[in-house]
Amino acid sequence: MGIVVASALERRSIELTSLPVQPSDYNTGDNHSSPPQQELSAPPVDDIPDGGYGWVIVSACSLITAFFIGGTYSWGVMQAALANEKLASDSTLAFVGSVAVSWVAFGAIPCSRVIRWLGTRNGAVLGCLLLGLGDILNGFSSKSVGGLFFTNGIVLGLGRSLCFLACGTLCSQWFKRRRGLANGLVFAGGGVGGCVQSIAMQALINRVGISWTFRIMGFVTLLVTVPAAMLLKERHPRATATIDWSLFKDPKFVLLFLGSGIATFPLLVPPFFIPLYASSLPLSQNTGSVLLALFNISSAVGRVGFGSFGDVVGPLSSLSLSLIVSAVSMLAIWPESNTLAPFVVFVIINGLGNGGFFATMPSVVGHVYGSRVSVAFAMIVTSWSIGYIMGAPVAGWLLDLYGGSDAGRAAYRPAMYYAGSMSLGSATFIMGVRYLISKQLLAFA
Repeated sequence: MGIVVASALERRSIELTSLPVQPSDYNTGDNHSSPPQQELSAPPVDDIPDGGYGWVIVSACSLITAFFIGGTYSWGVMQAALANEKLASDSTLAFVGSVAVSWVAFGAIPCSRVIRWLGTRNGAVLGCLLLGLGDILNGFSSKSVGGLFFTNGIVLGLGRSLCFLACGTLCSQWFKRRRGLANGLVFAGGGVGGCVQSIAMQALINRVGISWTFRIMGFVTLLVTVPAAMLLKERHPRATATIDWSLFKDPKFVLLFLGSGIATFPLLVPPFFIPLYASSLPLSQNTGSVLLALFNISSAVGRVGFGSFGDVVGPLSSLSLSLIVSAVSMLAIWPESNTLAPFVVFVIINGLGNGGFFATMPSVVGHVYGSRVSVAFAMIVTSWSIGYIMGAPVAGWLLDLYGGSDAGRAAYRPAMYYAGSMSLGSATFIMGVRYLISKQLLAFA
């Protein structure tokens, strides 16, 4: 569900302020200490390997992403199960899931400083430990909404923030020409992970119940992600994320800040509500989990596809198209999904567009701001906080207002139109940024 942050590779080389640093002096691990009055320099952009150990980085980050984003995008299965237990209303359970995701934005700057202090590898290990611990603790708080807000919303949420910041832009240190493809493959892991977890969670719920499903997923998370985190390596230390208020004087930054912030409002509405909507058709819970898995695998394809497409036409063009695809699917297809067939079409198309956002955003900020990407990206991600924490709950409140999940398909329509309109509005802002970059329709932008 998932999903970057704080410090990406600076696309221009950083000038040394003292003695030159030999190639052997570059830090390739996680020890960031440097001699007094001497700064380590990023290697020139032309020296970026565009492969090599970078493919190990892509694989390891993709594996971690399969859990911290895959867990977000499979929350709908747990939400539907908890709703069947009458633990809380649909909007409250959506809020539990949203709080965990919102830490990606709320924790952008502080967590990036933690990663700068610990190093990418150690920061990712800490994030993976919190991911697993959060799910294990969820197993002990599955009967308490308040407990879930702490264990799932805060403990697991902090883990997601650290993992997102550690993995989200690390590929930019290893890739230039194929950066869009590399980012797409990393975030495609979230789609594949969400697909596998959606089906696995429903099978476990049927067999061992909600509490032990949480615990088992927590142990599996620790077993898989911690070794993957140990493989991460920086080519140079990350810059410390700060706030540069002068960026708000740039119309491109303002449009990108607002547009990406609005885009996060509808992102989690489909994955959180697909299993619930499936039950209104009516379809079984198992079918609902399979549909959510289909959404996640479509999202994986969309992340690779739109990421690679951005390498051809430009990241802003690719991001704009992905938002338009999402908007059309929610405004035109979802409301007409009164049987399984059109609903499957919606799930596939929306998954494709939904995945494009995460795959293209790092490339978009890097394309527009170059050497200031670290500061600009951290600030832009903070704009996602309101959309992450309120986007799905607003849809849940609209659903409750019109009778709840037991009121049939018509009760979902206001939430559909709300989500689709937000996605369309976001596309308008992003296209405005593209227009300011280049007024030529076919230009790379």
